[in-house]
Amino acid sequence: MAKPSDLKNAAKTWQTMVDGNQALLLRKSGHDVGWWAERARAAGLKNDAELRDWMLEEHGITGYAQYAVSWEMFGYPEFMLRDADELLDAQYADHPELRPIADALLAWAAGTDGVEIQLRKGYVSLHSPRRKFAQVARTTNTSVDVTLRLDAPAQGRLEAVKARADDPFTRRLRLKAASEVDEEALAILRSALEQNR
Repeated sequence: MAKPSDLKNAAKTWQTMVDGNQALLLRKSGHDVGWWAERARAAGLKNDAELRDWMLEEHGITGYAQYAVSWEMFGYPEFMLRDADELLDAQYADHPELRPIADALLAWAAGTDGVEIQLRKGYVSLHSPRRKFAQVARTTNTSVDVTLRLDAPAQGRLEAVKARADDPFTRRLRLKAASEVDEEALAILRSALEQNR
């Protein structure tokens, strides 16, 4: 199993999303983010709403591709500028006793072929090459939850989650100690990974 110290090299942050949005913009329009920002400034656009309307109505650019230009012009949210360690530290700053649970889960993810770790402000998502299969978050003051995209009966440690009809994350492992990241828990994670390859 990988060490928690391997997280910095294995984890992706918001930069992955920024890069993806910029690549999408280039594919959709044939122009990079700098080109679009220069045109938007020349058009006198002063805020995100004006920019989005202009990109949609005059150029047909929608969705995530718009974010690339908006962030370039108006700045990135502060949490998007943090590295993986800073994001994870912030998630467990008030509950350091729960951090070993997250570290054990992320060590497994970092050491498992085909798993990509993406850190966000309030959670960590685990992705197969195809899609997200698990999300790790401190959801209570005494536990870390792993919600899963997993077709399996809710029994034993695997609980059903109340979810929207279109939400595929319907199962959960609730972990209260790092020792609970045991072979049974890892087998459940491996099953979710395999189902989502």
